[in-house]
Amino acid sequence: MLWSDPKNEPPQELRDAQSMMRRAGILLALAVVLAMIVLGLH
Repeated sequence: MLWSDPKNEPPQELRDAQSMMRRAGILLALAVVLAMIVLGLH
């Protein structure tokens, strides 16, 4: 999801949505890793 053309700026709400999706993906990955560890310990 990289913008190759720097002069073609995406709108602000699109950038906000991208950062939110990225943050949600990181949180989801952390939650999956945590669940794997918890399930592995039991």
